[in-house]
This record gives sequence, structure tokens and C-alpha cells, in this order.
Amino acid sequence: MPLTFMPIARFVSVTGVVLLAAIGVGCQSGSEDNANPALLFQEELDALREEFGFPGATAAYVLADGTAGVVATGFADIESDTPMRPSTRMLAASIGKTFVAAAVLGLAQERRLSLDGKISQWLGDRPWFARLPNHDSITIRHLLTHRAGLVNHVDTHEFAAAFAGNWSNPGKPFEPEQLIEFVLDEQPLFVAGEGWSYSDTGYILLGLIIEEVAGRSYYDEVEDRFLEPLNLELTSPSDRRELPELAAGYMAQNNPFGLPAKTLLESGAMAWHPGVEWTGGGLVSNSLDLVIWAKALFEGNAMEGPYLDELLRGEPISSEAPGIRFGAGVAMRDSGPIGAWYSHGGWIPGYSSSLRYYPEHRAAIAFQINTDIGIVDDSTALYEEMAARLERVIAAISDQ
Repeated sequence: MPLTFMPIARFVSVTGVVLLAAIGVGCQSGSEDNANPALLFQEELDALREEFGFPGATAAYVLADGTAGVVATGFADIESDTPMRPSTRMLAASIGKTFVAAAVLGLAQERRLSLDGKISQWLGDRPWFARLPNHDSITIRHLLTHRAGLVNHVDTHEFAAAFAGNWSNPGKPFEPEQLIEFVLDEQPLFVAGEGWSYSDTGYILLGLIIEEVAGRSYYDEVEDRFLEPLNLELTSPSDRRELPELAAGYMAQNNPFGLPAKTLLESGAMAWHPGVEWTGGGLVSNSLDLVIWAKALFEGNAMEGPYLDELLRGEPISSEAPGIRFGAGVAMRDSGPIGAWYSHGGWIPGYSSSLRYYPEHRAAIAFQINTDIGIVDDSTALYEEMAARLERVIAAISDQ
């Protein structure tokens, strides 16, 4: 069932296209022998919006030769008729974990920490540490791969209630160590290293470790290591309510946190503080930046040193899903309609994002949608349908 944001008469194609040479590689020639990937992407994105009725979206690709493009459809703000543009930004949510993991791998490359070292070396003097489940056995690798046995604080009733009662206050709702408090004294889900369970809390712990090792803020670390060297100019910390070029996000009126159905106020500032994510996500970005990041990260060019073996070292997440593994901040599927892929998705109230890299094609796609309706509640097949249809476009182009 399509989303009902606006009458069908308003499904006017409001689109933009940007083509550019990315990562220092040559641009698409535009010869008649090859299909224009931007136009094909645009057509597919427009068709998806008409079918599913989401407010707006951007989608980007990067090909084996480094050619990259980004397209947009729909509205960044329905009420003001502001069109979605290729440069429009959205909260990237948990895709930010790929940057956290890369920062940890960078510190490991520099021998400033050991991936198999226990986290007690860096956090053991914190007053709450002995109350952390599995505190005496968790390693940094366990946190990176979601194998620490930690409850996810985001999924607890206590966090939902606290956030619902706190989001409208000025400033950031919680400091990182306040987020960790939601899982203290809980029973571990399993012995560290002997199971798998996704945990934002584990990545908050990694953020604290990064800052302890680096001696500076996580955001300074990621800016200097990745954002500036890779010219990811549309990616920045989501650590404040005023985020330039941010699309309005839309969510259900009866969302569990009691948030307003639109993320932006008339002033353009967010109605709530996105800093609640920190290293569980923590970035505002754009689909184009995300594919450039994917190509650099998964082809071994995001930093110096041979880090790919550690990045992609993973085990199946479940005996019921043997074809899906999880490495350092990355999910890996051994096979799919167009081959294997490495990926991470992201959801935060009002925004949904996806990033996938296809090693057999040396290509990546990303998209961002300014709603979570029909995605987190599974009322439509939008998220997977969009990924499947956009990846088929890229596969067809790559095979020419």
C-alpha cells in the first residue's frame, strides 16, 4: 500500500541530476554506445516514488572506473514545495558505523590499539565499567562485529521512555556514558564472542575508546582521517540542531518517541537533537558522498595500510542465515541477484538510508529517503525494492 503524503496529482517530477568524475578517475564519455547511467537512475527513482509515494529521495552510484552520479526526486519539504536536490542532505544514521569501524582499524594499523585487546585496557577505570555485561571479556573486535553480548540500549523501554520525555529540552538529550547506563546490570545476551546481536551500545563504547586512544574528539578524528582527505564535503557531524541543506524528515504521528511528525521546525532547525546517536551513527550526509566513501573503503583506499582483511573478516550472524556475515561495521552477503555485496543501512526517525558495494562490479549504490514510514513498520516493500531495482540498473551498465 503506497504512502499517502500528497494527492496523486502532485506527483510532478521534481528532479535533479549531477554527473561528475569522482575519486580522481575519468568521467563517463556519454557516447551513444553506452546507456546514460544518470538518466536510467533518474527514471527508476521517479518510478519508485510514483509507486510508493514517499516524499523525496536522492540516489547515487559509482562505477568501476570511478564515474559517479547522483539524482533526486520529489520534495525535501512538502509544506514549502521545496524540491529534493542532488546536494540535499539527510541523517545517515547507522551508516555512520562504517566510519567508526574504519577509525578503529586506522588506530590498529598505527599500533595504537589491538583489535583483540580487551576493552578494560581503555575503559576499565570508568566507575560504571564493572556493571557492564561481559565487561571482563569483551574485546574491541567483539564490539566491531556485534559479538559482545550487549543489549542494544536503543531497543529498551527505558531508553524510549527517557528520550520521549527529554527530546524537546534544549541541548543534547544524553551524553555517551548516559546511553551506556541503559544496559548496565543487565544479563549478557551470550558469552562474548559466542553469538551475534546488533548493538548501538557497542559502538558508543567504541567511540569512547577512540577518544581515549586518540586523545581528541571522535569527530575530529573522523574529519582528519576520512572526510577531508576524501573530499566528502556533504558529510559532517550531526551534533547540532542546525544542519545546512537538511531535508525535512517525515514519520508517523504515533511514533514511539512522541516526536513531531516532521523533523524540521519553521526556522529550519531540527525539532529534536540528533546528537543522541553519536557513534551509533552520528553523521549527516548525501548519497553521492556515501558511494564515494564506499568505493574508497571497500577497495582499500580509505587509509594507508592493508586493512581490508580485518574490515571484511566476519562470521555468519546466524545458523539460519549462513550467507550473511558481519565484519567490522559492515554486513556481507555472499551472493545476491547481481553477486556478492557489502552493505550497511541506516534508520533514524524521519530518514532511511542504504549503502551497498558490489565487489564483482567494483560499483556502489546509495540512497536516502526523507521518511521512515513504510520502512521501519514493514507496511511496504520500499526499502528492499529500491535497492533491488537500483542495483539492477548498475549491473546492466557494468555488464556493457
